[in-house]
Amino acid sequence: MSHGRLRGSTRWSWEPGHALVAVPLAMIAIVTTVDVLAPPDVHLGPFLVAAPAVTASFAGPRTTAFIGAVAVLAQSAVAMARTTLTDLNHTFQIIALILISVFVTFFAYLRERHEKELIQLRSVAEAAQQVVLRPLPQRIGPLRIASVYLAAEAEAQIGGDLYAAARTAHGTRLIIGDVRGKGLEAIGDAALLLGAFRAAAHRQADLPALVAYLEGTVSSNLDDPWADPDDPDDHGEAFITAAVLDVPDKESTLDVINCGHPSPLLLRGGQITALEVRRPAPPLGLTEFMDSDVAPETFAFEPGDIVLLYTDGVIEARDRSGTFYPLAERVAPWTGEHPDALLSRLCQDLLSHVGGSLGDDAAMVAIERMPGMGEAGISPR
Repeated sequence: MSHGRLRGSTRWSWEPGHALVAVPLAMIAIVTTVDVLAPPDVHLGPFLVAAPAVTASFAGPRTTAFIGAVAVLAQSAVAMARTTLTDLNHTFQIIALILISVFVTFFAYLRERHEKELIQLRSVAEAAQQVVLRPLPQRIGPLRIASVYLAAEAEAQIGGDLYAAARTAHGTRLIIGDVRGKGLEAIGDAALLLGAFRAAAHRQADLPALVAYLEGTVSSNLDDPWADPDDPDDHGEAFITAAVLDVPDKESTLDVINCGHPSPLLLRGGQITALEVRRPAPPLGLTEFMDSDVAPETFAFEPGDIVLLYTDGVIEARDRSGTFYPLAERVAPWTGEHPDALLSRLCQDLLSHVGGSLGDDAAMVAIERMPGMGEAGISPR
C-alpha cells in the first residue's frame, strides 16, 4: 500500500491509468467525425455518453467531468455543423449528455471516496499490526528467526493469530497462538495475550509460572460477566491455543508447554519430527480444565536445527478437492534452507495449494539455532 496513491487521488485522477484516458477521447473524436459526415437522417450523438461512462470506471470525478465536458462540446460542434444549436433534436441530445455526465461524475466521486476509505482502513490495519504483532528480530541470542503472517482477509492484515519472542537472563522465550474467532474481538484477545507475554516472559522464573500467568490474564478477560448461566452456548466459546517455548543459550535443548496448539516441527538433516508433548495443557481461557501441574517437556535442539512453529490455518488449508495441506511432507525438501528462504518457499507453496486465497489466517515462525554462538554472540534483546 502506498500513501502516494491517496495523495494523488485528490488531484486529477490520472494515476489509475492515465493512458486509458485516450480511449474515451478517441471515442469522442470518432463519433464526432462520423456524425458530421453521416447523412442527415443518421444521428450518432447519443453514442457520446459512452465516453464519460467509460471514464468513470477507471478515473476520478475530475477526469470524468472533463471527459463529459469534452463530449458536450463535441455534441455542440456536431449541432452547429449539421444544423444549429437550437435544433430540437440536438438540444435534447446535449441536455441528456449533460445529465448523464453529471450522474457518472457523481458515481465516480462515490467510488473514489470508497477507495480512500479502503486505503485508510489498510493504513489502520498496518499500524495495528505493527503495534500488536511486532516483527520478530532476525537475530536474538544464538537464534536466527524468520516469521510471516498471512491474513485470510485481504483488507485485514491481522487477525487472531499471534507470535512473539522475549529475552531472559539465560535464553529466549517464544510464543505462538491462535485465538478462537475472528474480527476485532479476536484481535483484542491476541493483543491481551501478547501484552501479558511481553510483560512477564523475562520475569517469570520458569515456564509453568509464565503459562499460569498467561492463563490467569486470558481467563480474567475472556470470562464474560454478562453470560447467561443457563445457556451452554454462552460459555466456553472463547479460548486461545498456544505453544510456549524456552530456548536456553548454552544448552542444545528447548522446553515446550503446548496448550492445545499444533505441535512444532523439528527440521534436521532432511528429517521432520513433530515435537509432540506427552501431557498437553488445555487452551488458555479454559480455567475449569487447567491442570496446575502442567510441566514443560524437553527436546533436543542442536546447532543447525530449525524449529517451525505454525497455526492451524496452515495445516487446515484445503485445495479445491478438499485435501488438507501436507505441511511435514512439503517442508521436508527445504530442511537445509535459511529460515527466511524456508518461509518464503512455504508461503508460495501454501498459497498455490489453496489457489491463492486462504480460508483462515496463518502464522509461521522458523527458528534456527546457529552453530558456533558463544556468550559473546548473545544479543541482550
